[in-house]
Amino acid sequence: MVVIGKGLGGGIMPLAALIARDSLNLAGHMSLGHYTHEKNPVACAAGLATLDIIVGDKLPDHARDLGAYALQRLRALAEKYPLMADVRGLGLLLGVELATKRPDGTHAPAVAEAEQVMYECLKRGLNFKVTMGNVLTLTPALTITREEMDEAITILEQAIAVVSNDPVSSAN
Repeated sequence: MVVIGKGLGGGIMPLAALIARDSLNLAGHMSLGHYTHEKNPVACAAGLATLDIIVGDKLPDHARDLGAYALQRLRALAEKYPLMADVRGLGLLLGVELATKRPDGTHAPAVAEAEQVMYECLKRGLNFKVTMGNVLTLTPALTITREEMDEAITILEQAIAVVSNDPVSSAN
Protein backbone atom coordinates (compact mmCIF):
# COMPACT_ATOMS: atom_id res chain seq x y z
CA MET A 1 0.00 0.00 0.00
CA VAL A 2 1.10 3.55 -0.71
CA VAL A 3 -0.38 6.63 0.92
CA ILE A 4 -0.14 9.84 -1.11
CA GLY A 5 -1.20 13.33 -0.18
CA LYS A 6 -0.33 17.02 -0.08
CA GLY A 7 0.58 17.51 -3.75
CA LEU A 8 -2.26 15.30 -4.92
CA GLY A 9 -4.68 18.21 -4.51
CA GLY A 10 -2.48 20.41 -6.67
CA GLY A 11 -1.30 22.33 -3.64
CA ILE A 12 -4.75 23.89 -3.38
CA MET A 13 -7.16 21.28 -2.09
CA PRO A 14 -6.50 19.00 0.88
CA LEU A 15 -6.58 15.49 -0.53
CA ALA A 16 -4.95 12.16 0.18
CA ALA A 17 -5.33 8.68 -1.24
CA LEU A 18 -4.43 5.12 -0.44
CA ILE A 19 -3.28 3.01 -3.37
CA ALA A 20 -3.35 -0.75 -2.92
CA ARG A 21 -3.61 -3.96 -4.90
CA ASP A 22 -7.19 -5.03 -5.50
CA SER A 23 -6.54 -8.23 -3.52
CA LEU A 24 -6.29 -6.08 -0.38
CA ASN A 25 -9.78 -4.65 -0.89
CA LEU A 26 -11.47 -7.11 1.47
CA ALA A 27 -14.39 -4.89 2.47
CA GLY A 28 -15.48 -3.63 -0.94
CA HIS A 29 -18.95 -5.09 -0.49
CA MET A 30 -19.79 -3.09 2.65
CA SER A 31 -19.79 0.49 3.84
CA LEU A 32 -17.33 1.13 6.66
CA GLY A 33 -18.58 4.64 7.38
CA HIS A 34 -18.68 8.06 5.85
CA TYR A 35 -16.90 11.17 7.00
CA THR A 36 -17.57 14.84 6.41
CA HIS A 37 -14.48 15.49 4.33
CA GLU A 38 -14.28 12.30 2.29
CA LYS A 39 -15.18 12.09 -1.38
CA ASN A 40 -15.20 15.86 -1.93
CA PRO A 41 -15.89 16.29 -5.66
CA VAL A 42 -13.89 19.54 -5.95
CA ALA A 43 -10.85 17.99 -4.26
CA CYS A 44 -11.19 14.89 -6.46
CA ALA A 45 -11.30 17.08 -9.59
CA ALA A 46 -8.12 18.83 -8.42
CA GLY A 47 -6.50 15.45 -7.78
CA LEU A 48 -7.39 14.13 -11.23
CA ALA A 49 -6.09 17.33 -12.87
CA THR A 50 -2.87 17.03 -10.87
CA LEU A 51 -2.38 13.42 -11.97
CA ASP A 52 -3.00 14.43 -15.60
CA ILE A 53 -0.24 17.05 -15.34
CA ILE A 54 2.16 14.68 -13.57
CA VAL A 55 1.73 12.09 -16.33
CA GLY A 56 1.40 14.52 -19.26
CA ASP A 57 4.45 16.58 -18.34
CA LYS A 58 6.47 13.40 -17.63
CA LEU A 59 7.32 14.58 -14.13
CA PRO A 60 8.32 11.09 -12.88
CA ASP A 61 10.98 10.92 -15.63
CA HIS A 62 12.11 14.44 -14.74
CA ALA A 63 12.32 13.52 -11.05
CA ARG A 64 14.36 10.40 -11.82
CA ASP A 65 16.83 12.22 -14.07
CA LEU A 66 17.23 15.38 -11.98
CA GLY A 67 17.42 13.32 -8.79
CA ALA A 68 20.29 11.26 -10.23
CA TYR A 69 22.06 14.48 -11.19
CA ALA A 70 21.54 15.95 -7.70
CA LEU A 71 22.81 12.75 -6.04
CA GLN A 72 25.95 12.92 -8.17
CA ARG A 73 26.59 16.54 -7.14
CA LEU A 74 25.84 15.87 -3.47
CA ARG A 75 28.12 12.82 -3.42
CA ALA A 76 30.92 14.93 -4.89
CA LEU A 77 30.39 17.41 -2.04
CA ALA A 78 30.51 14.55 0.47
CA GLU A 79 34.03 13.79 -0.80
CA LYS A 80 35.00 17.36 0.07
CA TYR A 81 33.20 17.76 3.42
CA PRO A 82 33.70 15.02 6.05
CA LEU A 83 30.60 16.33 7.85
CA MET A 84 28.52 14.78 5.04
CA ALA A 85 28.61 11.15 6.19
CA ASP A 86 26.10 9.77 3.67
CA VAL A 87 24.06 10.91 0.70
CA ARG A 88 21.10 8.87 -0.47
CA GLY A 89 17.94 9.31 -2.44
CA LEU A 90 15.47 8.16 -5.01
CA GLY A 91 14.16 10.62 -7.53
CA LEU A 92 13.71 13.97 -5.83
CA LEU A 93 13.56 12.52 -2.31
CA LEU A 94 17.10 13.19 -1.13
CA GLY A 95 18.81 12.81 2.22
CA VAL A 96 22.16 14.10 3.42
CA GLU A 97 23.25 12.52 6.70
CA LEU A 98 25.61 14.62 8.80
CA ALA A 99 27.96 12.98 11.29
CA THR A 100 31.18 13.78 13.08
CA LYS A 101 34.07 11.42 13.59
CA ARG A 102 34.81 10.40 17.16
CA PRO A 103 38.39 9.88 18.41
CA ASP A 104 37.86 6.09 18.25
CA GLY A 105 36.99 6.27 14.53
CA THR A 106 33.23 5.76 14.89
CA HIS A 107 30.73 8.39 13.85
CA ALA A 108 28.25 10.37 15.94
CA PRO A 109 25.11 11.99 14.52
CA ALA A 110 25.85 15.68 13.95
CA VAL A 111 22.59 17.00 15.40
CA ALA A 112 23.79 20.50 16.33
CA GLU A 113 25.59 20.86 13.02
CA ALA A 114 22.47 19.81 11.06
CA GLU A 115 20.48 22.55 12.75
CA GLN A 116 23.24 25.07 12.03
CA VAL A 117 23.30 24.03 8.36
CA MET A 118 19.52 24.37 8.18
CA TYR A 119 19.60 27.92 9.57
CA GLU A 120 22.51 28.91 7.31
CA CYS A 121 20.47 27.65 4.35
CA LEU A 122 17.38 29.54 5.50
CA LYS A 123 19.42 32.77 5.57
CA ARG A 124 20.27 32.13 1.92
CA GLY A 125 16.73 31.21 0.83
CA LEU A 126 16.77 27.39 0.95
CA ASN A 127 14.25 25.58 3.14
CA PHE A 128 14.15 21.89 4.04
CA LYS A 129 13.45 19.62 6.99
CA VAL A 130 15.89 17.87 9.28
CA THR A 131 14.80 14.34 10.14
CA MET A 132 16.18 11.96 12.74
CA GLY A 133 18.11 14.92 14.14
CA ASN A 134 20.92 14.82 11.58
CA VAL A 135 19.52 14.06 8.11
CA LEU A 136 18.91 17.00 5.80
CA THR A 137 15.79 15.95 3.91
CA LEU A 138 15.56 17.63 0.53
CA THR A 139 12.21 17.19 -1.21
CA PRO A 140 11.85 19.81 -3.95
CA ALA A 141 8.81 20.20 -6.13
CA LEU A 142 8.58 17.84 -9.10
CA THR A 143 8.74 20.91 -11.35
CA ILE A 144 12.12 22.15 -10.08
CA THR A 145 14.51 23.06 -12.87
CA ARG A 146 18.14 22.00 -13.14
CA GLU A 147 19.18 25.62 -12.58
CA GLU A 148 17.10 25.78 -9.39
CA MET A 149 18.60 22.49 -8.23
CA ASP A 150 22.10 23.85 -8.88
CA GLU A 151 21.26 26.95 -6.86
CA ALA A 152 19.92 24.84 -3.97
CA ILE A 153 23.03 22.64 -3.92
CA THR A 154 25.26 25.71 -4.04
CA ILE A 155 23.42 27.19 -1.04
CA LEU A 156 23.73 23.88 0.79
CA GLU A 157 27.46 23.76 0.10
CA GLN A 158 27.91 27.32 1.36
CA ALA A 159 26.09 26.44 4.57
CA ILE A 160 28.06 23.24 5.12
CA ALA A 161 31.28 25.17 4.48
CA VAL A 162 30.33 27.72 7.15
CA VAL A 163 29.48 25.02 9.68
CA SER A 164 32.62 23.08 8.74
CA ASN A 165 34.74 26.24 9.16
CA ASP A 166 35.90 26.18 5.52
CA PRO A 167 36.40 29.92 4.79
CA VAL A 168 37.29 29.46 1.09
CA SER A 169 34.11 27.55 0.17
CA SER A 170 31.80 29.55 2.44
CA ALA A 171 32.78 32.77 0.68
CA ASN A 172 31.31 31.54 -2.66
